[in-house]
Amino acid sequence: MRLLLVEDDRMIGEALRAALRPEGFAVDWVRDLAAARAALGTERFDLVLLDLGLPVGGPGGPGSASDPSADGLTLLGELRQRSDTTPVIVLTARDGPGDRVRGLDTGADDYLVKPFEFDELTARIRAVLRRHGGRAQPVLRHGAIVLDPATRQVQVAGEPVLLSAREFAVLEALMQRPGALLSRAQLEDKLYGWGEEIESNAVSVYVHQLRRKLGAERIGTVRGVGYFLTPVDAA
Repeated sequence: MRLLLVEDDRMIGEALRAALRPEGFAVDWVRDLAAARAALGTERFDLVLLDLGLPVGGPGGPGSASDPSADGLTLLGELRQRSDTTPVIVLTARDGPGDRVRGLDTGADDYLVKPFEFDELTARIRAVLRRHGGRAQPVLRHGAIVLDPATRQVQVAGEPVLLSAREFAVLEALMQRPGALLSRAQLEDKLYGWGEEIESNAVSVYVHQLRRKLGAERIGTVRGVGYFLTPVDAA
């Protein structure tokens, strides 16, 4: 899963990015409205973690330094006005009932007040992604494969399978769209954030390891295009 973290506090931003990566999230971090607008205008993210009290940054224009009222809600409103449905969780110190109402009515999928427990944040991320994907059940199933995003456990035919964080991320991406063909670039987006070096054969290595652990027949390939979960032993 690829997340955009929009947070101006360096200590909070570094702590969240460091904590989310071992949970299988690729995290890109920006610290002002201009950088967030640029990122959301050029990249696709599975979810945005959005602080509200942000510096504007960047050149002048709508919502620039000439508009001191611009903040995270401004960005959220812009997203929804252009029909961008990327899930957004607001992370803020603004804890008044009116603040929560404005955030949710502007288009936030969830609203979490600082300080918060990290486990609660990851649970809310999973819940929002689950709702956005149209799933009621928290556990992903495809045939004999069962994947639990909360516990990060995988079973095949009832037997536990130990996966690395990135093997888990590749399998989760495939299981969220069972049967769909995902390109190498799409899978890389789920694995790497900005500034992380991407080895040319990284995805194929992770797929090879998954086939070894899950059964080679469970992941299909369209050469030069991408990978998909096969319907073998599907219930």
